[in-house]
Amino acid sequence: VEERLWFEKYIDDETLSLHLKEGAPIRAKKGKPGAWELVTVDNRILSREELELLIEDILSYVKAGNGSIEVERPGSMIVQLKDYRIVIVMPPIGNGYEITIAKPIVKLRLEDYNLPEKLIRRLEERAEGILIAGAPGMGKTTFAQALAEYYSRKGKIVKTIEAPRDMRLPPTISQYSKAFASPGELHDILLLSRPDYTVFDEMRNDEDFKIYIDLRLAGIGMIGVVHATSPIDAIQRFLNRVDLGMVPSIIDTVIFIDRGRVAKVYDISMTVKLPTGLREAELARPVVEVRDFLTGELEYEIYTFGEQTVVVPVKKIQKDVIKERILDIVKKALPYADVEIEGQHVILSVPRMLYTSAINKKVRKLRRRLEKLGFEMEVKLV
Repeated sequence: VEERLWFEKYIDDETLSLHLKEGAPIRAKKGKPGAWELVTVDNRILSREELELLIEDILSYVKAGNGSIEVERPGSMIVQLKDYRIVIVMPPIGNGYEITIAKPIVKLRLEDYNLPEKLIRRLEERAEGILIAGAPGMGKTTFAQALAEYYSRKGKIVKTIEAPRDMRLPPTISQYSKAFASPGELHDILLLSRPDYTVFDEMRNDEDFKIYIDLRLAGIGMIGVVHATSPIDAIQRFLNRVDLGMVPSIIDTVIFIDRGRVAKVYDISMTVKLPTGLREAELARPVVEVRDFLTGELEYEIYTFGEQTVVVPVKKIQKDVIKERILDIVKKALPYADVEIEGQHVILSVPRMLYTSAINKKVRKLRRRLEKLGFEMEVKLV
């Protein structure tokens, strides 16, 4: 019978992480990604001596071959113990001893996400520069794990770069640690061993992004996991690191994870056009288009203007352009009317004393014109 770890008595099916801190009770995050609460699981106040003993206990398990020290620095340590990721912080970094124990990543298959068939085809046939983005704790690594396992089942050679190595993957997938190899070593190993896909979990600094970019440009399929509060933020993290024209060669698919589900998928491509909002034909230039993959709707344009890289929210610009056009149409017909536009609803406020039969004819004509543009019109006499 496998020995039960001392902290497992505090962990149940709803537990995401366990938090032990000097001078505080034992608390746990319970729930699911994006919908959890912090609860006290033991009211006992922990002393420094108790935490020191608990840390010694964790390290004794590691020495017995049940885990590994992934990162060790003065004042901090990251331990992978069985399937648990344990972060230990001590003075002088912290103001006291602290242990955070993250429960094993939920193991899901890609099929559990019920992805649209169109996206499955994309992942199988075309996606080779993939970004998995989302806020912390939303399930990015869980999805990356499912995707890695899916590609492995499809007969692809898959490797990972992690710190710590906490993905739960089959033995066919090699898992490399950033903590035990330099960026140059990892780059050379992956470049020479030529995997079909490399999953880079949690890209944080310039060196991480450089490995992703170099390997992708060398023809290796890359899956990068990045923290981002919106999918466009994930793309913007590359803009100051590579020339704009290279972005579609590096990233072709952005998958945004929110509360454990795929909330948005972007397709990245390059074209030459007049950017939205500009009117002079000679201002046409190379533009990176960011489209909703499932609907094909253009959501952002990225281009250089002078020395600046501009990210334009196309939908907002288009709404502003339409709003200006509606105002122009109304003011030409009824210059003295006040106009409010709420979504697809246009409200006209017309002085009662000016509302004659001639004006009524103009209003009817205006209503028909706005209906053709997809707007409803309401007239208020004031």
